[in-house]
Amino acid sequence: MSEALHKTRRWTVLASGLLCGVLALVVLFTNRRAFFSPTAVVVVAAIGFAAVLLQLRLRNRAEANPVHTPVWLNVFGILLALAALLADVLHFNEELTQTVALGAVGIFGVSGALILHGFRKRRNPTQPPPQG
Repeated sequence: MSEALHKTRRWTVLASGLLCGVLALVVLFTNRRAFFSPTAVVVVAAIGFAAVLLQLRLRNRAEANPVHTPVWLNVFGILLALAALLADVLHFNEELTQTVALGAVGIFGVSGALILHGFRKRRNPTQPPPQG
């Protein structure tokens, strides 16, 4: 294994471990009722999405053809997440708050899936697609 790949993998593992620790702290110090809140769902989704974006940044350092994030999708997800977090200030009813939070989580999930698909596609460019 080359030294550059070994360094990149080390930082990826350390960053992933740090983000898993943050997620564990959020889960440990949050009571059960709070997980029914749209805010908690958005926070957990944002932590997971931050993990994917950090992995994107670490993997793109040494690549000639980097994977790019769908910026318009990320901006829309952030706007929905902010709307869910500020639902009381914006006077949203409960159903709208839950819908906005679910939309933010869904968009973070789709964006993360697109990024991870880009990693996978770049890793095996010469391998033919599976038959079946």
